[in-house]
Amino acid sequence: MKYLHTMVRVSNLDESLDFYCNKLGLRELRRTENKGGRYTLVFLAAPGDDNAQVELTWNWDAEDYGEARNFGHLAYAVDNIYDTCKKLMDAGVTINRPPRDGHMAFVRSPDNISIELLQRDGSLPVQEPWASMKNTGHW
Repeated sequence: MKYLHTMVRVSNLDESLDFYCNKLGLRELRRTENKGGRYTLVFLAAPGDDNAQVELTWNWDAEDYGEARNFGHLAYAVDNIYDTCKKLMDAGVTINRPPRDGHMAFVRSPDNISIELLQRDGSLPVQEPWASMKNTGHW
């Protein structure tokens, strides 16, 4: 058995691609449009890790999925959690759970999918402004 991907439904493909690719740093591997089924599938992966994929499913006809269909979260290891969170904040992404411990943070996609960011190889030393930053919203 081999892990293939995790699928999340998105309500706005362009907004979601901006978040996942331009802000979070994933890259698009492939895309499939199904005109008969009226949906688009976009497969993404972290640079250098094509085996762990996220499938964005965009149904062309508007539908409010709410948060009831959220499954939990996606998780990615990052080289520097502080730099990653700063880059996301500078891009307008809210850090819902700041990396106060130098190890873990949470952000949310435009469709409220929780994304967990974990410091690769342990924790960085605790530093400001992260240590004093409060949670924003929920994650």
